[in-house]
Amino acid sequence: MTARSSFNKFYDSRVFRIVRTQWLLFGFSLAMILGRFFPNFASYGGTIRSEYSIGYGAVAFIFFSSGLSISTRKLIAAIYNWRAHFESLFMSFLVTSAIVYGLCCLIKASPHEDIDDWMLVGLIMTGTCPTTIATNVTMTMNADGNELLAICQVFIGNLLGAFITPALGQLYTTSGPFKFGNPANGSSVKLLYAKVLKKLGLSVFLPLIVGQVLQNMFRKRVAWLVRTFRFKKLSSLALWLIIFSSMSTIFEQKVFNAVSKISIIFLVFFNLGLAILFLVISYCLARPWPIKKCFQKKPDESSAKSYKFWYHFLTPFYFNRRDTVAMIFCGGAKTAALGVSLITSQYGEQFENVGKLLLPLIIYPIEQILVASILVSPLKRWCYVEKESAEDSEDFPSDDIEHYSPHDTVSSAENHTLHSVTLPPGHPPDFFYPDNMDAQTLHMK
Repeated sequence: MTARSSFNKFYDSRVFRIVRTQWLLFGFSLAMILGRFFPNFASYGGTIRSEYSIGYGAVAFIFFSSGLSISTRKLIAAIYNWRAHFESLFMSFLVTSAIVYGLCCLIKASPHEDIDDWMLVGLIMTGTCPTTIATNVTMTMNADGNELLAICQVFIGNLLGAFITPALGQLYTTSGPFKFGNPANGSSVKLLYAKVLKKLGLSVFLPLIVGQVLQNMFRKRVAWLVRTFRFKKLSSLALWLIIFSSMSTIFEQKVFNAVSKISIIFLVFFNLGLAILFLVISYCLARPWPIKKCFQKKPDESSAKSYKFWYHFLTPFYFNRRDTVAMIFCGGAKTAALGVSLITSQYGEQFENVGKLLLPLIIYPIEQILVASILVSPLKRWCYVEKESAEDSEDFPSDDIEHYSPHDTVSSAENHTLHSVTLPPGHPPDFFYPDNMDAQTLHMK
């Protein structure tokens, strides 16, 4: 048996297929081990100055790769998908923060005093933070979700987060059981917003625009470049570097020494439960069952006016599977990169309890990534089934595909030239709606 045949046998083995499918889960374990024994290498202020090399460099590469791979027309269409942005922002800021605040109030009111009070304040502040910058985009891309929608939600959410996060922090700590944790520092808002604009501009907006310009100027060459050098895989590697940097920072700053072991154990399981709960709620908001149940029939001339009105008003809030994947990953995610700036700008970097405040914010994104990475493969199959069933359906004649829906991708020509770059071999192309069929009716089938 030759070395090549042995390698092919190992590559196709069941064990290695599991490793390939859940590589991020194994990568998470590797990042934890390396971060534990070599914390100074990739921590903030460490050997490679990860706050710049990874915090800006790795994140910028992810969005540069997206800029090279996606259609400008699709990106513009995704920006105008206001319903998806509204639901995502509603989930990211209001739902998550309200749930975390309510649970923390219950914990505070319990007779047990083992859980650190300032760590609970940190949990509340974590709930008010915007979505992550890079990880949810990479997760959405790997699961074949609507990557463009995720990019738009990242930019809008983090831009608004500079204002909404401090306001929610004031709301939850002005009175009540956590009044002692009120930062009461409105003078830092301008500086905070400047930091957010700098972070978004250099790591998100600029690389995305550069990628878009190159793609439109050199379409064929860029398509070859993305396909040959496997930019999708390199984006996943950049995501692993972000995880590695976070783990290294945790061990380098000895964050676990700031609170008791009981508080840490509680925090780990509490954050894990929150990550799962937020994923479920995000799914329910993206595909509300009552809409599907109440509006199964497209209105015709005999339908009541009220039915027609509510059909056209509510059915656009039932999203297709690719949009749902983006909303699942973006809705409950919290950014540690900008979140640290948001919290330290309110409390001050020299605040004696800042380590306790930042502990939940550093741990939660890692656990959220862990949960999301497990769901990537199932969600990818879920999206595949929707596309495959649409292609095989007799209701979708291939000759009659002209209508464009902002909830989905654009023309079949763009799909052939661009999506062939990012989708794996054998992956079905995106489907489109015929002129004589309502897009939202199709979404609910």
